[in-house]
Amino acid sequence: MSLPCKSERSRLSHDEFELIRHTHHPDVYQLAPDELRALKLRLRAQRNKERALARQKQRELRGKAEPRGKSFPGTADQPLQRKQIFAAALKRINKELDRLHKLEARVAHVEAARAALAQHRAAKFVHHPAAGPTPHDGMQPRLRIRRHTRVPGSKVGSISQATKVAQAVRDARR
Repeated sequence: MSLPCKSERSRLSHDEFELIRHTHHPDVYQLAPDELRALKLRLRAQRNKERALARQKQRELRGKAEPRGKSFPGTADQPLQRKQIFAAALKRINKELDRLHKLEARVAHVEAARAALAQHRAAKFVHHPAAGPTPHDGMQPRLRIRRHTRVPGSKVGSISQATKVAQAVRDARR
């Protein structure tokens, strides 16, 4: 459940609220990714601190632990609500970082698609003929070079006729 800014301001100190204020709607878009990561680390530390305080308070109320320290800070009276404030701020920062990451990925994909399309279009227009077979490419299929010989019509059948005549001459000698 999200809390209004007025409620957050009443539960946090001035310095803590200044930290949280940058995670809200208009301010979060002006931060650079490095600033967002640094803010995320600070918010995570604050959230963990408040979570530890809340757990200690719960253990004290149940009678499982002795009170820790002489006194808690003045803002420690509602540690669960304070932890929720820091957790919500951390969630907003994570969403913004994720949005920026997806935006960068989309831009990269669009650029890659445009480059691929340009390569595809350029491959359709070959400016020079293929180089042909080159040495050291491994085994290549041998190109069949057959000559198309044209036999004139007067020659067709003359070979078989010559064979018949030669055989007849041999037979006549015997």
